[in-house]
Amino acid sequence: MTQPHARATTVSAIALAAACALVLSSCSTPSPEAPQPGVTEDTITIGTHQPLTGAAAASYAPISAATSAYFDYVNDQGGINGRTIEYIVKDDGYNPATTQTVVRELVLENEVFAILGGLGTPTHSAVLDFLTDNEVPDLFVSSGSAAWNQPEKYPLTFGFQTDYVTEGMVLGQYIADEFPGKKVCLFGQDDEFGTDVQAGLELVLGEDGLTEVQTYSVSNQDVVAQIVALQSAGCEVNVLATITGFTAIAIGTAAQLKYFPQWVSSSSGADYPSLAGYLGEAAPLLLEGFVSDNYLPSASEEDNEWIALFRQINDEYNDGAPFTGNTVYGMAMGYLFAEALAQAGEDPTRESLLEAIRSGKVEGSGLVPVGLSDENHNGYIGAGITVVSNGVQAAIGKSWVRDGDKVVVFDGDPVKMPAKGIPG
Repeated sequence: MTQPHARATTVSAIALAAACALVLSSCSTPSPEAPQPGVTEDTITIGTHQPLTGAAAASYAPISAATSAYFDYVNDQGGINGRTIEYIVKDDGYNPATTQTVVRELVLENEVFAILGGLGTPTHSAVLDFLTDNEVPDLFVSSGSAAWNQPEKYPLTFGFQTDYVTEGMVLGQYIADEFPGKKVCLFGQDDEFGTDVQAGLELVLGEDGLTEVQTYSVSNQDVVAQIVALQSAGCEVNVLATITGFTAIAIGTAAQLKYFPQWVSSSSGADYPSLAGYLGEAAPLLLEGFVSDNYLPSASEEDNEWIALFRQINDEYNDGAPFTGNTVYGMAMGYLFAEALAQAGEDPTRESLLEAIRSGKVEGSGLVPVGLSDENHNGYIGAGITVVSNGVQAAIGKSWVRDGDKVVVFDGDPVKMPAKGIPG
């Protein structure tokens, strides 16, 4: 499935074949002068795989809509170096087999310049080798898996968000500082998401720093047994490595059991507007004091210049869709791509795009720096802390960045927004 506003690339297979006939000797190894897939005189075509249907769609389908809205805004301002961005979104239903099918279509039929923000660890893992073999830039994967940071094995793949281990370390440091002596426990997804957050927590809190660890499967929404186990173990601070729906289920289930611990969540499942949608009228009470980490400004921070711009774009180009953390995420990722594309030069090639990303000069719109380089293919290198107070989820000014097996305080300033929020 392709989103209605997405348009196919204008570079046809026939045109490419004709170009190859003229410059036959260089087609196998494109030079800067060679035709680039997805590039015309006035457009750049990129693609992505997203869960627009299925169980993950409710939480994550708004991301690609927000990215599309940002690109529409950029295009109306003249594009990047005179080229507009065409963004093809294909539905994989969060099914790795479907991901393989739609990504092959994007690369072989639509001839995209790059893949941007493919969402999900199991889904995107299914296409890593294909994208590498076909020399397609694989940018800013939407997942905190460490799998994207393997420069030698996957030199064209780069992450976007803070990796899950670092998120666990940042949350662990905040807990150590603010809740000393409390029994700390973990409720996490039964895959790399949960195990990586656990690893990060234990790096800071120690191998015996967690009193209890419980897991869930996304295929089973009944978590009563796990919450009862946390309650029985006397857990006072519960860390959540959960997607948004399961964050709400955990908190709601605990409330039904009259169990009200301190909740501390990974950013992936911590967006207040989304959680409020799940929890309804009880949200203000159940989420008061809710702690999470985030590397991007929160959707609730109306005095933040990035949030103000993204909200304006959402109103004008996204039909005024609910403005949530997923909206911010999608637009922030679109901005990072636009920034890399601007730095790739007036006649971008796949290699110049990758050189721009590896240069260490792309900054993003987050609370902490982006660490992309030759050696590091992760995205953001740390996170700040947000707390919900009176229905507003806002950063409290404490941020850390990873330094090996520890995190250190980050006291730098967030990146300033360029004029109109368009890099150039």
